[in-house]
Amino acid sequence: MSGVLRSGSSSWRRAATLVLAAGWAHPGPGAPALPPLPNEGFRLLLLQRSSQQGFLPGAHVFPGGVVDAADGSDEWLRLFAPHHGPPRFGLGSPPPSRTAFPVLPAAGPDTAAEDRAGLPDDVAFRICAIRETFEEAGVLLLRPRASPPAAAPEPGRALPPPAGLAAWRARVRRDPRDFLRLCAHLDCTPDIWALHDWSVWLTPFSPRGGRRFDTSFFLCCLRDPPPVYPDLEEVVGSQWSSPLEATESFISKEIWMAPPQFYEIRRLENFASLSDLHKFCLDHVLEGVERWMPILLLTADGQISLLPGDELYLEDSNFLENLLSTEKKTEEIMKEGKKFHRVVIYSRHVYSIHVTVQSKYKHVYPKTYVISKSHL
Repeated sequence: MSGVLRSGSSSWRRAATLVLAAGWAHPGPGAPALPPLPNEGFRLLLLQRSSQQGFLPGAHVFPGGVVDAADGSDEWLRLFAPHHGPPRFGLGSPPPSRTAFPVLPAAGPDTAAEDRAGLPDDVAFRICAIRETFEEAGVLLLRPRASPPAAAPEPGRALPPPAGLAAWRARVRRDPRDFLRLCAHLDCTPDIWALHDWSVWLTPFSPRGGRRFDTSFFLCCLRDPPPVYPDLEEVVGSQWSSPLEATESFISKEIWMAPPQFYEIRRLENFASLSDLHKFCLDHVLEGVERWMPILLLTADGQISLLPGDELYLEDSNFLENLLSTEKKTEEIMKEGKKFHRVVIYSRHVYSIHVTVQSKYKHVYPKTYVISKSHL
């Protein structure tokens, strides 16, 4: 196996993504007509990106986007007062940061710490995820200012869309500071307490270049699915899918997902109900999350996305800007190994996940998922 294949330079951008899980026992009038799930089952919101987008064109993704300075502005302090005190507004202690690798190059000015002075990162990132969910899907995850979060929270509900949804969304898209003005207009705060730390993914190096993101994934449980209004610019469609339904749609080529989204979908198949998922998030709040940068291994007939813990994964800063390569075929590499944490990418719609390592920090990993040979 050879070492570096190609090097270059990347500009990293910090981003936030929201995995929105909704109960489906009693879907409201705005929910699509889909087959029922077992009692307390759940579906996930997937948005289809426009084919004109530069990053992941046409992909089905969770809502999310780049963190803006407005998401961490100290102007939010006045809106959260008097019921929620700074700096963390009742979120509790910050989760521990346990992953030292990789250390990224200095971020660009759009994500510099001084531009986000006022709120801690994990508060600002939650506001970003909520703002982007409104911009892309028209879903408002807000809480009335006079309604503090419960000591033992249950899955909540999204607010009905405001009058003049299109106008407000256009304003927020032009200037993220208008999201604070929308919240003030509705006398609400972003429901940061409903968002739970889930994972952090770094965009791996690609020979094709392109944007790279340091993305915090949050998970939010709702009692029922809110109506979704794609913005028809960045997002051209939406669907609510259970993890199994999303996997089947991917295999049948109805949708396409990048490996991190596919991995998270498979991870969520560990939960049989919304209540199980919500309880896991509450119990996991003090554990922190893993921060992963996949390293791509090019084989003679495909590629393998290596994740921390895999026997071939190298915690080496050279792989911030490089790939591994081998003249061996994928099946040869798989037969030689024993300690796996990897996504094997056979083609655009054929992934398989292999996990033999133990999960860290009491999180869950996907069960090993091997694609049927008939799809290869």
